[in-house]
Amino acid sequence: MASQDWFEKDFYAALGATKGVSDAELKKVYRKLARQYHPDSNAGDAAAEAKFKEISEAYSVLSDAEQRQEYDQMRALGAGGARFSPGAGGGGDFEDLLGGMFGGGRGGFGGGGYEDVLGGLFGGGRAQRGPRRGRDQQATVTLDFQTAAHGDTISLQTGGGRTVNARIPAGVANGQKIKLRGKGEPSPNGGESGDLVLEVTVRPHPVFTRDGLHLRVLLPVTFVEAALGATVEVPTLGGEPVKVKVPAGTPSGRVLRVKGKGIKTSKGQGDLLVEVQVVVPDRLDGAARDALEAFAAAMPEADPREDLHLKARAAR
Repeated sequence: MASQDWFEKDFYAALGATKGVSDAELKKVYRKLARQYHPDSNAGDAAAEAKFKEISEAYSVLSDAEQRQEYDQMRALGAGGARFSPGAGGGGDFEDLLGGMFGGGRGGFGGGGYEDVLGGLFGGGRAQRGPRRGRDQQATVTLDFQTAAHGDTISLQTGGGRTVNARIPAGVANGQKIKLRGKGEPSPNGGESGDLVLEVTVRPHPVFTRDGLHLRVLLPVTFVEAALGATVEVPTLGGEPVKVKVPAGTPSGRVLRVKGKGIKTSKGQGDLLVEVQVVVPDRLDGAARDALEAFAAAMPEADPREDLHLKARAAR
């Protein structure tokens, strides 16, 4: 979803909240709705699945302070989401360009064009007029993480009211520029249109980060799962979860690889890199504490920091 699509969606209404809702209340409302419409609780219910995606998208935007501010500003202004400016080779704003297309031009040249002026300067009279290429334009567009990864066709609204359909290729990265041939300013007299250069900003994802063509995700596991080994589910970008085997004795920080679940482009396909995080319980009571103390007593005496201290002393 590109940012211009936000104008058509009321994220507050999707969550049943008002614009001034606090972060705590927003989280509370979202959790309640997420439990109600979660696919696990509504197997085979397409309407519930669509509602779950709707509230998840809304919460993803509104729970992020920067995105929420951007969304509120866009809704208030009624903007389309893309900002256009002339490309290299011409001054003025986009309205000036459109004015030139319909014969307005800049003041001071009368009814003739620039060719007339140059022809008069050099004594050649009216220069031969031919189709002129439209000028290139530049625009910025903000995409969500999944749209940038998978690609999509988006609509951009120009300052002059012209709608431009732009194909976003799969795997576009933050800060990348895309040249769309023939999508710039139309020719004023039947020539070819100029190009449109889009500079892309990609919003962060709450779960995944990008590493080239690879995707990275942090996977919390329990101490027992890490110590004894387990098979757990890991989310994928825009797809079904996959099962990953956590080997016995896996420490925090170890990276497990899921082939072919990264970014797919014409240049190749990356993997999903799963970084394990061992979650330690913050409280132990009763039988759990007794069992852990018995485990500690059964373990051989060894100092896991011995090698650390040896290396530190050797480096002095």
